[in-house]
Amino acid sequence: MKTIQYSLADGIATVTFDEPNSPVNTMCLQWQDDMAALTEQIVKDKDAIKGILLTSAKTTFFAGADLKGVMRIKPSDAPTIYAEIERLKKNMRTIETMGKPVVSLINGTALGGGWEVALIGHHRIAIDDKKIQLGLPEVTLGLLPGASGVTKMTRHLGLMGAQPYLVEGKTFDPATAKGLGLVHDLVPTGDNAAAEMKAKALVWIAANPTAQHPWEAKGYKVPGGLPSSPAVAQMLVVAPAMIKKQTRGLYPAPEAIMACMVEGLQVDIETALRLESRALAKLMSGINAKAMINTFFFNLNAIKGGQSRPAGIAKYKPAKVGLLGAGMMGAGIAYVQASKGIATVLKDVSQEKADTGKGYAAKITQARVDKGRMTANKQAEILGRIQPTGSLDDLKGCDLIIEAVFENRELKARVTKETEPLLAPGGFFASNTSTLPITGLATASTDAKKFIGIHFFSPVDKMQLVEIIKGTETDLETVARAFDYVQALGKFPIVVNDSRGFFTSRVFGTFVMEGAAMLGEGIPAAAIENAGIQAGMPVGPLAVLDETALTLSLHVMDQTRKDFEAEGKTYTATPGELVVEKMVNQHKRPGRAGGAGFYDYPSDKGAKKFLWPELKGLFEKTDAPWTITDLKDRLLYRQAVETARCLAENVLTTVHDANIGSIFGIGFPAWTGGAMQFIYGMGIEAFEARSAELTAKFGDGFHLSDTVKAAIRQHQPQY
Repeated sequence: MKTIQYSLADGIATVTFDEPNSPVNTMCLQWQDDMAALTEQIVKDKDAIKGILLTSAKTTFFAGADLKGVMRIKPSDAPTIYAEIERLKKNMRTIETMGKPVVSLINGTALGGGWEVALIGHHRIAIDDKKIQLGLPEVTLGLLPGASGVTKMTRHLGLMGAQPYLVEGKTFDPATAKGLGLVHDLVPTGDNAAAEMKAKALVWIAANPTAQHPWEAKGYKVPGGLPSSPAVAQMLVVAPAMIKKQTRGLYPAPEAIMACMVEGLQVDIETALRLESRALAKLMSGINAKAMINTFFFNLNAIKGGQSRPAGIAKYKPAKVGLLGAGMMGAGIAYVQASKGIATVLKDVSQEKADTGKGYAAKITQARVDKGRMTANKQAEILGRIQPTGSLDDLKGCDLIIEAVFENRELKARVTKETEPLLAPGGFFASNTSTLPITGLATASTDAKKFIGIHFFSPVDKMQLVEIIKGTETDLETVARAFDYVQALGKFPIVVNDSRGFFTSRVFGTFVMEGAAMLGEGIPAAAIENAGIQAGMPVGPLAVLDETALTLSLHVMDQTRKDFEAEGKTYTATPGELVVEKMVNQHKRPGRAGGAGFYDYPSDKGAKKFLWPELKGLFEKTDAPWTITDLKDRLLYRQAVETARCLAENVLTTVHDANIGSIFGIGFPAWTGGAMQFIYGMGIEAFEARSAELTAKFGDGFHLSDTVKAAIRQHQPQY
């Protein structure tokens, strides 16, 4: 055996998981083969065995499935996958039904397949460390816990009790696990923890010469009752509808888990385990799981691991950061910074405006204090780090200054010139612009090498993404420092090269303007909005335009037009932009903040917004041809095509930045795995064919040039 060590001494069989050349243990094919060999050996030694210990040679107990292996699976592999899962479970089942006591010694994190390995043990002992994570988060990767996790957790906790840990993938620490009865004993952290776990295990084995799982005993009652009991039956009428409401039918895993939970309790355990294997094989060979694993495991780890950060530059965290503009954005950044221990100077044109900006942090923290989620001392600490001011002098000595003023080139140039000299030696300057090219803004700087774009998303305290934009002259040290600063805030940094709208604003613009263009074509507004929701976007394009303000879109268009004129070019507005222009200039509908946009916003607090009734008469055409499939595809394909163009133009340089940026920055549907993974999941040829159809019907926004097609192929990830 290559991944498992086995020894038998004094009647105790010790099984140590130790995958070579890997920091963690995984359910790789070699391990599955080794489990078969281990089971054979244990059966051979049965008469000499008094008890079995499951242990790990790593700092964690067991990491779970080999996800790279999952990425290589094709739909035609489903029968093979099913057979592999069944073989593994047969071996696990043989070990746990021999009648010999099995104890799992959980020395570290055990997630997914790792927790399923721990559940082989009839008795489970863990180190009492809050940092240790246990549980079954497979649903977050489009999978289900199919190595007996669904079946065992449902029998342990009951349908209602197990739901958060299976359908939602909620994880827990050892102390919580003990409270749930999933861990039976704890030992304190420290150098002797492993020895203490073993000592406790030997005592338990001596006291329990035979053992079985509770549900194997005759007359075992599942907590909360079976699906046929009235209370559970009542819940089962609602649960699938609730799941459908949350997933919109785009995520197969939660529904499959729920089905296995309910059906598994109505049959014997062997049949329940088989149902689970079938469901997992189907998910593993489908496109949704691969999309989610690619992005929420591999891509996210690439970002967290700093793959987009220039190498060889010392780690950095600014001690003092100045923010120019105490509006929604500046105030939000100030709060996030202060909560991460960074001294913050919040500057606006007057002390009063700056104080109002600091009030945002006071409001957020007070809500937490009121709910008992923050102490008053912690609140005072955070607020104490924010210095609101109307005076430039207070910015002296800042390691970083970020301007978050209005999207106006002249204003941004003025504040850059005013405040840059106040930076500490070696400090750098950043613009929080969402659309204006950084290279152009850097002309106001005395040192363009130390000028960069750091684009936050609103609301800053909730949005996890930050887009770092490298100007043509920005040096690598500044990129690395900006990256470290964003990570210090606990956010996900993506790095892009300069262009108008960069990556996120540029692609986001295609989504909302495609929606506005559809309205201009005469398609009913409600159909457009529903298409956005059905495709998996958080809200429809017209609602988003209202939230971001139609006047802002118009302002960006005017600024772009001026920039084009300055370059001797002519700017042609898109059909969507013309609709927005009409809404603002002719119909005086500025967006939500102005109380009227594509939607009406009733003054009654409890009343919901509704689509402006006049849209029907102004735009809708009864003979406008449309299908819901075309509408959904237009909204998704338009963004994916633009993302691929960004890769081809070197605005984006990696697929992981594209996928994470599109999901966390602009709400591209998570079920796709992001804008580039949407293309790869669909299949490049199928994507190209559908894009060609959409180009013929709806214009050049969907056109893929040969350069773009080449970029899509060049960047395709290999596993």
